[in-house]
Amino acid sequence: MRFIIQRDSLLQSVQDVMKAVTSRTTIPILTGIKIVANEEGVTLTGSDSDISIESFIPKEEAGDEIVEIKQPGSIVLQARFFSEIVKKLPTDTVEIEVHNNLQTVIRSGKSEFNLNGLDAEEYPHLPQISEEHVFKIPTDLLKGLIRQTVFSVSTSETRPILTGVNWKVENNELICIATDSHRLALRKAKLEAENTGNYNVVIPGKSLTELSKILDDSSESVDIVITENQVLFKAKHLLFFSRLLEGNYPDTGRLIPTESKTDVVVNTKEFLHAIDRASLLAREGRNNVVKFSTIEGGAIEVSSNTPEIGTVVEEIQSQSIDGEDLKISFSAKYMMDALKALEGTEIQISFTGAMRPFVIRPLHDDSILQLILPVRTY
Repeated sequence: MRFIIQRDSLLQSVQDVMKAVTSRTTIPILTGIKIVANEEGVTLTGSDSDISIESFIPKEEAGDEIVEIKQPGSIVLQARFFSEIVKKLPTDTVEIEVHNNLQTVIRSGKSEFNLNGLDAEEYPHLPQISEEHVFKIPTDLLKGLIRQTVFSVSTSETRPILTGVNWKVENNELICIATDSHRLALRKAKLEAENTGNYNVVIPGKSLTELSKILDDSSESVDIVITENQVLFKAKHLLFFSRLLEGNYPDTGRLIPTESKTDVVVNTKEFLHAIDRASLLAREGRNNVVKFSTIEGGAIEVSSNTPEIGTVVEEIQSQSIDGEDLKISFSAKYMMDALKALEGTEIQISFTGAMRPFVIRPLHDDSILQLILPVRTY
């Protein structure tokens, strides 16, 4: 195998596929990146058997030559060293040549590296996915869906299913739900295509986080293919496979209260900053708890009291308060995470009592909501 390639294109692809490579693997060859050169261009693959990423570098794009293939072939190179080498090469072009004994020469300018390669035939094959049911989502919307839900997945392995995000497709609508049983994030989006089929799967939170890092902020569509145990995201020159989590996701529908006793409308940014300030003293405490209570004149009091450190009290004017008076305590971190995920300048918080979960959503927008369980304070 021998080809000459633009360093920047190679580096971008290496960094993308590196997101799937891990040093903690039981299959030694998976610590490498697989490189295949053929008539069309060069394909790089990285995998940790949960996530697999394939990045394609075409021979030319927009009339510029990116790769010149001298001799097709394939090799697997140690990811850690190969990525560091590519990052530090001196000139804009790189030549990669593989000799018969898998010795690989990487040349750039006056610098030359020799790496021991592994046989690409030994590299596990990527899942074969038949693309009968494909639905499309614009990249920027997909990144938004991930950003607004994935932070609520559980980080504890006691209930593995909760470490993923539940994706449901029904009636041409995608619903993404994540919960760690203390809070829940939900986001819906209409799908453009008709007959998208019905799905109910759980995608590991880790996979979605990595996917989001690789996707660029464009409005181009990503094709999504779901099978029994895999999901494939296809963007331009990029394939991202992830295994699905096994098991049934809990029915979260009944967790979300339908009526409320107290509704408060506040300015998102003002409220976020007040919670942030209140949490300055609460952070040291056991669980970062902030108290929230309605007071006369349509105002809200946000306070926190950590005996060893001190107290903070702040008053915010709400846009409106309907219903009963209320005192409630909750985790400042959960509230701040939720507020950062919501779009819109004003939010409505609906409470159904001091010990019941409450719902936060942007005013006049039903496509997204955050739910938080209060904390008992004695």
